[in-house]
Amino acid sequence: MERILIGDAVNYLGKEIKLSGWVNNRRDHGKLIFLEIRDRSGLIQSVIKPDIENYKSAKEIRPEDVLELEGEIISRPKGMENPKISTGGIEFKIKRLKVLAPSVTLPFDIYGDGYDIGEEKRMEYRYLDIRRPRLLKNLEKRHKINLFIREELAKKGFIEVETPILTKSTPEGARDFVVPSRLQPGNFYALPQSPQQYKQLLMVAGIEKYFQIARCFRDEDSRGDRQPEFTQLDIEMSFVEEDDILRLVENLLTDAVKNLYPNKKISQGDWPRIDYKEAVKKYNSDRPDLRNDKKNPQELSFLWVVNFPGFEWKETEKKWDSAHHPFTKLKIENYKEIKKAPSKITAYQYDLVLNGCEIGGGSLRITNPDDLETMFEFLGHSKTAIKEKFGHLMEAFKYGVPPHGGIALGLDRLLSVLENEPSIREVIAFPKTGDSRDLMMDSPSEISKEQLKELRLKIEKKRKQ
Repeated sequence: MERILIGDAVNYLGKEIKLSGWVNNRRDHGKLIFLEIRDRSGLIQSVIKPDIENYKSAKEIRPEDVLELEGEIISRPKGMENPKISTGGIEFKIKRLKVLAPSVTLPFDIYGDGYDIGEEKRMEYRYLDIRRPRLLKNLEKRHKINLFIREELAKKGFIEVETPILTKSTPEGARDFVVPSRLQPGNFYALPQSPQQYKQLLMVAGIEKYFQIARCFRDEDSRGDRQPEFTQLDIEMSFVEEDDILRLVENLLTDAVKNLYPNKKISQGDWPRIDYKEAVKKYNSDRPDLRNDKKNPQELSFLWVVNFPGFEWKETEKKWDSAHHPFTKLKIENYKEIKKAPSKITAYQYDLVLNGCEIGGGSLRITNPDDLETMFEFLGHSKTAIKEKFGHLMEAFKYGVPPHGGIALGLDRLLSVLENEPSIREVIAFPKTGDSRDLMMDSPSEISKEQLKELRLKIEKKRKQ
């Protein structure tokens, strides 16, 4: 007999079917035993009567045991219906049962929202935490948004291209995670902070419209609601202006909200575009929250902050650095004049803000190799270092590079705002702590002496003071 999902059981009234799932709860009413059975599609009330073959073993069933059940779908007695669940008008009369896997007592309750439980304990047993309806709903909605994005961008002629995870360490803002190479001892890969250079190389390759739901890695110090690995929607387009990219994202997210969050309302028809200087002056923030009622969780206020500074002064290092990244196109004609007044130069850079949270950012790109070299030199890189770190990009730009630009949206943060969650950890299946630990897998962890020897690495022990 083929297994039927609980959510489809309403279509089998009067028929015998097989169900499988977890015991949500159990109630003994004299000789009758009621089990609430759960699978991913829903819940169903089941009843066990003394006339079934293994009735005695049924009395040993505990919450979260995994069962296989055969029986008949019948209507609930009149007045006993439960309108709160989709199967509230039926129940499952069990005729045969098998315990596929028993469960010990869980370390915490999984039937509430979980906010009252210590987060570290929840992360240690994340596979149990995901069983709670709130977490399961978040992951299902994440899947639907990813699917919606893929379908909509494909309709618009975009191609999803996967870029490497093992790549080259280059200075792009944050600290790289590095991976030692066994085959080239003493050399290292880096995990990508973003697919930035690869997506620009794809424009050189003639892809024209690229996107990727990409994993990114940044070895940053603990900074609130951040993760060492995260997911972004990465987009790059050729032969476009800034307005083309902004309109694409506006239409994509407006349609996503309309289709997946019909109860939410976007405050503005056309999303405001606010100059960076105006935002800081008027709102004292470069990510202002323009909701009419900030206590209303169903209101969404999207806006663009544009015309960012091209550079920012690093006081500790006594040098100028890119405000975004060094590939950002500046609003100047002659890059040789950068040194004259870097504080006054603005860039074709834009950030997307939702309800006071920065959820994305992007820019048009420098495509002239000479301008790019001038930019790197101004940022303090020698010609030797430029060739070593960015020679592949400079070489590629000699072979006919189209004007291009793009954007990256933080899917974790977007989801957390749309789901009214307090943290991005609530919309990630297996998140890490604020100090980048995976409590479930107990990582990072030491590796064996044999592995270290194979990689030709030595661990330097911290000396006692």
